[in-house]
Amino acid sequence: MTRDVVKEIRKATKKKYSAEEKIRIVLEGLRGEISVNELYRREGIAPV
Repeated sequence: MTRDVVKEIRKATKKKYSAEEKIRIVLEGLRGEISVNELYRREGIAPV
């Protein structure tokens, strides 16, 4: 039961990126003006 609650909370709080946001983030990463780790931190993305 607790695991189900945790899963629901994660689903509710997970950021959903629009196609435009995804493209913007990818292009910014490809430009190389900032490190990928800095981009992850700024956008709230967990490195994989």
